[in-house]
Amino acid sequence: MSSDESLSLDVSLPTPDTLEGVKALITNYKKKHEQLLQEQKELAACRDDRQELTREFKRRTEKLSQTLEEDKRAYKQKIEHEKAQLDLILQDEAKLMEEIEAVKAALMEEEAQNKHLKQQTDVFGAVPERDVFFNGLTGKPSDTPTFEMEPQIYYPMDGGTALVTFEEDVVAKKILDTKQHRVELGGECSITVEARPVQLMVPSLVEIDSEVCPHRILISNLPRMDEETLLNKLEIHFSKSRNGGGEVDSCEMMADSWTVVLAFVEKGVAKGLTDTEYHEVKLQQMHRVRVTPFLNGNITNLKTKMSLCPRTVLLTGIPDIMERETLQDLLEIHFQKSINGGGEIEAFLYNPLGQHTSALFDGISRKEEEQ
Repeated sequence: MSSDESLSLDVSLPTPDTLEGVKALITNYKKKHEQLLQEQKELAACRDDRQELTREFKRRTEKLSQTLEEDKRAYKQKIEHEKAQLDLILQDEAKLMEEIEAVKAALMEEEAQNKHLKQQTDVFGAVPERDVFFNGLTGKPSDTPTFEMEPQIYYPMDGGTALVTFEEDVVAKKILDTKQHRVELGGECSITVEARPVQLMVPSLVEIDSEVCPHRILISNLPRMDEETLLNKLEIHFSKSRNGGGEVDSCEMMADSWTVVLAFVEKGVAKGLTDTEYHEVKLQQMHRVRVTPFLNGNITNLKTKMSLCPRTVLLTGIPDIMERETLQDLLEIHFQKSINGGGEIEAFLYNPLGQHTSALFDGISRKEEEQ
């Protein structure tokens, strides 16, 4: 309201100095009071509406918060469930991989076994054809005797020692029991030697696994002719590619069976020839020879034991004071005499000081081998 309007309003109002003016003021204030009360009611209603709206918002917020927490819990449970499922899948995958590896290993073992069986089949076919007549008796497989062989053992001798093998072990025992022996060499010269037992490391068990050699072949069914000529003709024939051969590395005759071992430089040549088996070769004339695989033997199990030689004695402390043959004869004569506790000698080997000699124990015999 402008100042002019306020002035005109004040002029129109009765003055408060009169009763009419006072009544007019009272009426005016009543109207203002009623307006204020009405505004107060409106404000209270508006306040109540705002409070109700606030409570509604609060309820909705709480409900949304509760829903959000439930969704979080559900999501967390779902994540944990999916993680558990993933762990199970990973475990199943690991088991499957283990099973795959086990199957691969079993397959490789099966292939190795098949290869070994194939080689064994070739082994059975590698023996040269011969007529065999069985005159023995049949028995149980458990009664089959084991294969035995005589070992060959090289015994290195120190200088100033000798090995004496007696015909009887009781004589060797007497020599060992006496231990110290004074040997007269003639005149006033004598030496003292010491007798010691001889122990050898011998094989007690040998297991050999055979396999087909990829480079060699065995040629059998050969005619009797000059050995050098036969080897040359075989080498020439099997070195030619048109005959299925290749470059020959070596050609060797096995005189005891009259078979030839032929070695090639490259692999594969031998396999092709043995698959054909029979070949026509021009020797004295066209002759049909048989070609079979050559077998290599690999030791798969070896056990040894210490064995005491019952008839052999080692003499030590022999000085180098005269010729080797003379001193060996004097020692052998001494230990042959029964008065010295000796007896008949089967073998005697003396190794002077400063020399290297090995004794070969072949079964019960022994031979000298100079190194």
